[in-house]
Amino acid sequence: MNRIITIGREFGSGGRELGRRLSEALGIAYYDQEIVSEIARRTEMSEQYVQSIVENRPSFSFPIHIGRSFCPMPSPALEQSLAVYQEQSRIIMEMAQKSDCVIVGRCGDYILRDFEPFRIFVYADLESRMERCRAKAPEDEKMTDRELKQHILGIDRKRAKYYEFYTGHKWGDRLNFDLCINTSRTVIKEIVPVLARLFEE
Repeated sequence: MNRIITIGREFGSGGRELGRRLSEALGIAYYDQEIVSEIARRTEMSEQYVQSIVENRPSFSFPIHIGRSFCPMPSPALEQSLAVYQEQSRIIMEMAQKSDCVIVGRCGDYILRDFEPFRIFVYADLESRMERCRAKAPEDEKMTDRELKQHILGIDRKRAKYYEFYTGHKWGDRLNFDLCINTSRTVIKEIVPVLARLFEE
């Protein structure tokens, strides 16, 4: 079985950068936005539209786990959201079967649970997350501290609802991960070499 690393992350924690640098250090594939691009290619939807679907829980909320006996009213928006999630699941499993890889977000830890991935969750205090967002923001972006804080926490709420809807698990719960990394006041590129040693054969 291939070596699979999945990364969940709070917005602004540096989880995406950590995943990319870790894949480079280990010389293995890295998948993030590539997943959205492949969904768009297979479904003939625009990447922007697919991105909007994979970042939001379907508006019609009910348990989707198999074996229930209810008959919900059909909803085109819900059906499309479920179809995108199913396509996403197929793509992520194909990627995991193809080679060793790092997969960021998109319920990868849950979708690949039978592959027994090494599951990482990256988090940081709000001040550090705001600093990272400011450092990466376009020069013309003029958010106040309050607006930026609301933006960060809003994205986290969406990620939590999306994850919990499709997995039935609590987003960010340490019991669902093999390693939780606090990147507060941390330079990501300095901790990756230490982290990479966990996976050296």
